[in-house]
Amino acid sequence: MANSIRVLVAGATGKQGGEVARLLLERGHHVVALTRNPTSPAAQRLAERGASLATGDLDDRRSLERAADDVDAIFAMSAPFEGGPEGETRQGVNLADVAKARSKYLVYTSVGNADRQTGIPHFESKHQVELHLAKIGAEAAIIAPVYFMENLLGLGRAALRQGVYAMTLPPSRKLAQIAVRDIASFAVLALTEKTRFVGKRVNIGSDELTGVETAEILSRAIGRPIQYRQTPLSEMRRNEDAARMYEWFERVGYTVDLPALRRDYPEVGWHTFEAWAREQDWATILGT
Repeated sequence: MANSIRVLVAGATGKQGGEVARLLLERGHHVVALTRNPTSPAAQRLAERGASLATGDLDDRRSLERAADDVDAIFAMSAPFEGGPEGETRQGVNLADVAKARSKYLVYTSVGNADRQTGIPHFESKHQVELHLAKIGAEAAIIAPVYFMENLLGLGRAALRQGVYAMTLPPSRKLAQIAVRDIASFAVLALTEKTRFVGKRVNIGSDELTGVETAEILSRAIGRPIQYRQTPLSEMRRNEDAARMYEWFERVGYTVDLPALRRDYPEVGWHTFEAWAREQDWATILGT
């Protein structure tokens, strides 16, 4: 491929980074997959598809420098699941510093509206990375996805088996959502068209709909009635980060210009929620 690039993908064995790595490989680019465990099944599957594996840790700057030496660009994301928001910021800053020191173009995944003082810990931790990128003058693009459609396939699976789509939002409150495939497609676009994206921050989403609308679509896709049920916010209080996020969803919510995204970036092939739902293997997902 004449215009192929070599990309270091952080989080390549996870959901979002894994989809970015797979899409890059599908389109003829070379992937250097950063992983703490190159013998893991996920890492080995990437190697079988043609990726190179780089052993490294987001908290180990030297390992990041080694992995970044021979690439054209870096796709980076960090998460609060292990080190909390402080750890997420620290890891994101490490990636930013390595990109700057090695003069590499960085595409960093933040979260929609993280730059709007949301008060949500895992939004604010990503915003701190954004601020650091600006401070050090790194060549970077920031993509900021909204709520993942795929979240439904995790915690929402048990309720769906009972014919219920449950969410901690009023039935008429719209929530902007995005398919992980669309995040990856947008990320690959940003990675391969540096001059078009460097210096930009873009909130990205695929669809926006209420809980009732979502349940109606799921009913059609699954082939049996699904009812919407609003769960009390008190059920979220064991996870204060999540509770603040759902309070913010109800009070403010994401700001994303869906028509403009479709107009300006048609290459992404944006999913509606219905199109995404119809692509899922619900018999396997729900064990029916």
